[in-house]
Amino acid sequence: MDKNLRVACVQFCHRAGDKPYNLAIMEQFIAQAAQEHTQLLAFPEMCITGYWHVPDLSREEVEALAEPSDSSPSLARIATLAEQHQMAIGAGFIEKHPDGQLYNAYAVCMPDGQRHVHRKIHAFEHPAISQGNEFTVFDTPWGVRVGVLICWDNNLTDNVRITALLGADILIAPHQTGGTHSRSPFGMKPIPVSLWENRDSHPDELEAALAGDSGRAWLMRWLPSRAHDNGLFILFSNGVGLDNGEIRTGNAMVIDPYGRILNETLSFRDTLVSAELDLSLLAMSTGRRWIHGRRPELYHLLCEPQGYERDARTARFSEETPCFGSQDLNKDTLG
Repeated sequence: MDKNLRVACVQFCHRAGDKPYNLAIMEQFIAQAAQEHTQLLAFPEMCITGYWHVPDLSREEVEALAEPSDSSPSLARIATLAEQHQMAIGAGFIEKHPDGQLYNAYAVCMPDGQRHVHRKIHAFEHPAISQGNEFTVFDTPWGVRVGVLICWDNNLTDNVRITALLGADILIAPHQTGGTHSRSPFGMKPIPVSLWENRDSHPDELEAALAGDSGRAWLMRWLPSRAHDNGLFILFSNGVGLDNGEIRTGNAMVIDPYGRILNETLSFRDTLVSAELDLSLLAMSTGRRWIHGRRPELYHLLCEPQGYERDARTARFSEETPCFGSQDLNKDTLG
């Protein structure tokens, strides 16, 4: 394993369905990353196609945006630059699988021409988009293993723990989040569109909102703990700006295995955030020492359905009040 690794993550305001525009912006950031000698670069979820407009599309329109991962013209442009700059580059797209299924997918194009594709495990974007059923962890030329979890995949703690148990040293966490309407009384809420429209004349007001409870402050409640508790670095990449009537909050950041933020942006602008990872932090990180103290023989309940599990679409959008714990669990099963 190398001692250090240069990484970067990007936030940018994509255009819905406009692949040429989105890819052109991505190529500019790849050029910037190459000038900074970046080795691993992460772009947001579905950044090639756009994201929040997709629920409003017909199945035929979603299929028109989708591309096969192995012959994707969009990924070919990214892959060429990955080989040219000897950089691993991750980008989100809609995949059309050979079996006809559509996926919210994320491809990491490697310096040697390989592509590692993660399919979102908890997909909810459109009825035509299927949920993936596999975790994604792979080796890199720099001696570290990288995992990928897309957006809501990261919210469920079990997914990050499994990714760590599969050997991930770095987790790429592409998102399209912030400024959404959460049913939780203390969850995210929409950010006034007027703040975006007046961003040039009143930038401080918009940036304060991006840093507030619907943006960075919400992330701070859980994202650093995913890194800390599992002993891995996190590259958080996100959309920013107006997206189908809502404001994505950006907040691109790099987090170390102790949950410390190495670098971040509070800007509303399209931005690249870079950091030098000290890989020596991994071995003795708190999370890894905790993992070594696990007692898996006691954790059977984690793998047993309790009857209240829901599809991601139901769990996110249903008006039903979630119930579990003492209301539903048979106490005898808890030992």
